[in-house]
Amino acid sequence: MSSVPYTIRLDDALKSALEHEAALDQRPPAQLAVRAIRAMVEGRQAKRAAIEAALAETDEGWFISQEAMADWMDSWDTDTETPPPAPDITPAPR
Repeated sequence: MSSVPYTIRLDDALKSALEHEAALDQRPPAQLAVRAIRAMVEGRQAKRAAIEAALAETDEGWFISQEAMADWMDSWDTDTETPPPAPDITPAPR
């Protein structure tokens, strides 16, 4: 994978903190910055994908009611913990 130069501006405190962390890891500051940016971008992409998947599910019209979720959550850490609820709100017949 090729790389290209990219310039960013850091305030003095962030630059010092980055350099300190890089020194502790015995890595160049740029390497830590790239890893941090990659983690942030991948996290945002994963979040966006999860939201898009959830929105696609809502188009199908199957939901779990608040009451069913509350009952399930109330069972957590008890001797009678129940499995996750199944959808109990279904699409209206067409």
